[in-house]
Amino acid sequence: MFVLVEVFGDVLCPWCYIGKRRLESALMGLEVEVVWRAFELDPGGSRVPGETAAEAMAEWWGDRAEARVAQIRSLGATEGLELNLHLARPVNTFDAHRVARLAAADGRGGVMVERLLRAYHTEGLNVADPEVLRRLGVETGLDGDRVDGVLVGAEFADEVRDDRRRAVELGVSRVPTLVIDGAAPVPGVQPVEELRRLLGG
Repeated sequence: MFVLVEVFGDVLCPWCYIGKRRLESALMGLEVEVVWRAFELDPGGSRVPGETAAEAMAEWWGDRAEARVAQIRSLGATEGLELNLHLARPVNTFDAHRVARLAAADGRGGVMVERLLRAYHTEGLNVADPEVLRRLGVETGLDGDRVDGVLVGAEFADEVRDDRRRAVELGVSRVPTLVIDGAAPVPGVQPVEELRRLLGG
């Protein structure tokens, strides 16, 4: 049975990286199409990096922050991910989502999403910087001039905004969230066995 899975997420979200790994494990042997949907966590965010993700979490969670950061890093490590929250600096992800859309049009959407997540969470790169996005796009197999063309114009802007509108219509309020064959949204971070059950595996 062919299944369509829409994944609503944002580059800034470490849980999206963890969820992506678990979903990939759950998909093994199943006939599934995965579509990555943009859900900006901070649409008004700056393109200039400021405080680190760990520092921001300390402001949100206070005394609980250290334990929460350790938990996220530990869960990431379990999935083979290095989540460097002390290096990652939140920025505006609108252009990153547009480049991911460009990659999806070329059949490389999942690869581009993976590269963006690693660039931000592991390498601490500024995923709002056009030069960084160009390099990541080229590493993913995209034409550098094509990436530049997207970044200097408005291509894929409507698609990114449409993803957010669709999320609102579906009742998606956090990331990562999965929408499987148009059914009610479900959390994207679940045990692999539960994800396989939801996918009919």
